[in-house]
Amino acid sequence: MSTNHESVCKRIHDLGILPVIAINDADKAVPLAKALCKGGLPAAEITFRTACAAEAIKRIKESVPEMLVGAGTVLTEAQVDEAIEAGVEFIVTPGFNPQIVKYAISKGVEIMPGTATPGEMEQAMTLGLDVVKFFPAEQNGGIAKLKAVAAPYSKLKFIPTGGVNAKNLNDYLSFNKILACGGTWMVKQDLIDAENWDEITRLTQEAVNSMLGLEFAHLGINAENADDALATANLLGSMFGFEVNNGNSSLFTANRKIEVIKNPVYGKNGHIGITTNTLDRAVAYFKSRGYEFVNEETIAKGMVYFKNEIAGFAIHLVQKK
Repeated sequence: MSTNHESVCKRIHDLGILPVIAINDADKAVPLAKALCKGGLPAAEITFRTACAAEAIKRIKESVPEMLVGAGTVLTEAQVDEAIEAGVEFIVTPGFNPQIVKYAISKGVEIMPGTATPGEMEQAMTLGLDVVKFFPAEQNGGIAKLKAVAAPYSKLKFIPTGGVNAKNLNDYLSFNKILACGGTWMVKQDLIDAENWDEITRLTQEAVNSMLGLEFAHLGINAENADDALATANLLGSMFGFEVNNGNSSLFTANRKIEVIKNPVYGKNGHIGITTNTLDRAVAYFKSRGYEFVNEETIAKGMVYFKNEIAGFAIHLVQKK
């Protein structure tokens, strides 16, 4: 696969949610894009259901260059050309049309065609594709149907779109063959028409928060040595009736909500653990907002520590089990 293919797919995966937008007025494209960026989703699939789609894409690419922008509902070769000229990074079609797929491939643009059946998925794979849209997702049986259909296709990734919303988002994203989910609930037509950018930002941030599912997990307390750690853990246990469990490098109490560390590594005073539904997407999200991590090696091993401490405590992210 090309470097561009890998880059586009990684960006879509890291975002997890792909806003699907039908825009009727190109003048609203840039403020809409900025509202999405502010909410934590610098991406958009602008559908060719409206006459101003290409112009909207062009304006976003010029004014909000950090946005990942694709063209959706592409039905003709002419629309493929329009989308490429406007500056898109990928193209999405509602169904599987071999002619359009081959044409887009010949033009060197990423294409993610709509599929609903194993036959269409296999045709896409025959043409060298490893990412397809699953559309309409809910009407086609939702995540249960997709899991059953996708089982034989180990290398194929999916972007479910159609009926995906805040309530079922994580049901889809919990499946490891989902690249991201397409959705419209944060970019509803009435909000765009009313230029209610604050509400779009709020809904976008709400969607991101739901996807990441960040929650307090545990508090780590640094001890001077193993004996000090044991004394601290036993004191907490005896005071509050907590059970104390001894581990190799730490002691745990309060149902593992408190960890007393025998040989501290991170944090002046200790650390705070925050769990997330999706560790890699959480790392990408915080990086996009300017936060730094200790080093890439610890991230690769699932030990994700922020570079800066808070009140003497290191902060680290943990994948939910």
